[in-house]
Amino acid sequence: MRMADNVLRHGTAIVCAGRAVLIRGPSGAGKSALALRLIHEAGARLIADDQTALGVDPSGRLVARAPETIQGRIEARGVGILEVPYAASAPVWLVVDLGDAASGERIPDPPTVTLLGVEVPRATLDPTDPAIVSKLALALAPAAPTCETGGGAGDPESGNSMASATPAPESADAVGDEGRLPVVLVTGMSGAGRSTTLKALEDLGYEAIDNLPLHVLPRIVHDGAVAGPLAIGVDIRTRNFSVQPFLDALAELRADPALALTLLFLDSEDEVLRARFTETRRRHPLAQERPVSDGIAVERRLVAPLLAEADLAIDTSSLTVHDLRRVVASQLAPASAPGMVVFVTSFAYKAGVPREADLVFDARFMRNPHYVPALRPRTGQDPEVAAYVAADPDYAPIRDGLTAMLSRLMPRYAGEGKSYLTVAIGCTGGRHRSVALAEAIAAFLRGEGWRVIVHHRELGVRNPAADPPGHTA
Repeated sequence: MRMADNVLRHGTAIVCAGRAVLIRGPSGAGKSALALRLIHEAGARLIADDQTALGVDPSGRLVARAPETIQGRIEARGVGILEVPYAASAPVWLVVDLGDAASGERIPDPPTVTLLGVEVPRATLDPTDPAIVSKLALALAPAAPTCETGGGAGDPESGNSMASATPAPESADAVGDEGRLPVVLVTGMSGAGRSTTLKALEDLGYEAIDNLPLHVLPRIVHDGAVAGPLAIGVDIRTRNFSVQPFLDALAELRADPALALTLLFLDSEDEVLRARFTETRRRHPLAQERPVSDGIAVERRLVAPLLAEADLAIDTSSLTVHDLRRVVASQLAPASAPGMVVFVTSFAYKAGVPREADLVFDARFMRNPHYVPALRPRTGQDPEVAAYVAADPDYAPIRDGLTAMLSRLMPRYAGEGKSYLTVAIGCTGGRHRSVALAEAIAAFLRGEGWRVIVHHRELGVRNPAADPPGHTA
């Protein structure tokens, strides 16, 4: 490939479905680590590690390639140089700058960066973000949620052949009214429940991504990279947040006929927000060294235009986590999904039976892992605890009896027009037996085709047994 202005730049480049991403950042920022994750988890291929040659091809595209001496090689700290699947070159479709989420401006991201006279989309991402691989795979892949689409017109010089991924099947759940893709933007006041809402939407079948740059979304939709409803968390909690660019991006998305867009704003009373930050000992992101109330006041002024534009606002002041999940499910469940949502919750009898429970089952008859020192600090979500509970001679008959009864009850409740049903399973502390049995019941109901949301009420409470020696909190 003949290229002009061939120059070496500090950065790591990978290719996903024929589209290259140039990862920039200072030494130690995590460029190679992110590239390895994309190769291992998303089927990407390496172009170059640490030093990338950039040039402009005859059609005016910015192209990344590897110097011949380092093709197919990447440094893994603590391991050494690894040989990985690679491509000789590919057009650069996205530049990613790795930055500190606490100090970097995440929304809005500058839409482009100019390299060798070519404008390329740019995003600033936190390398510690658990969803970073999903964000980049969705942004880059034109036909599937992973990068394994083999070679293509944009990637003619592959150094290793890769198995092609099966394209995501078409699904009725993937579209909303008039064939449009449902997209929910989740924003609002800090501490009002954004993370809980994203998890609830994920349980309802949405692809949930936190802090996806909005200017990338139209490309994802039109390239067919999303196979179902999409929920995006919009984190406005930075000092550099600017409302108008966000509103401009929002207007552009709303004008897109391929999208059925909902802006969800989560709010809560100031006094409730103050209490939540105080109880969790978290610092309000806008308070700096000032009182929490000052940070709340600044943020409320900042997000007021977003509240005015919201399609749906939920006040979480008096809602428990479980209540919020129910409200989200009732308002935003995909239209083509089954009509009834089943909430399975574990709880501790000593803390009270959940008021919203429709069916309550007692798991206190089983032997208690709390009295096994090695299991005490763990929960029923850990395999060792689940196995211990399942080894109780009465566990299997009781579980099978419960599932048989629920199998008959679910259609009857749904036939009565219930939108949601809450099944509560309790034990003494709400951390071992009830959690293990709730997980088993939820897995059975999902296997029967019901939409299930699981909530373990007491797992959000500190477990003193798990504290390290000397902990006095």
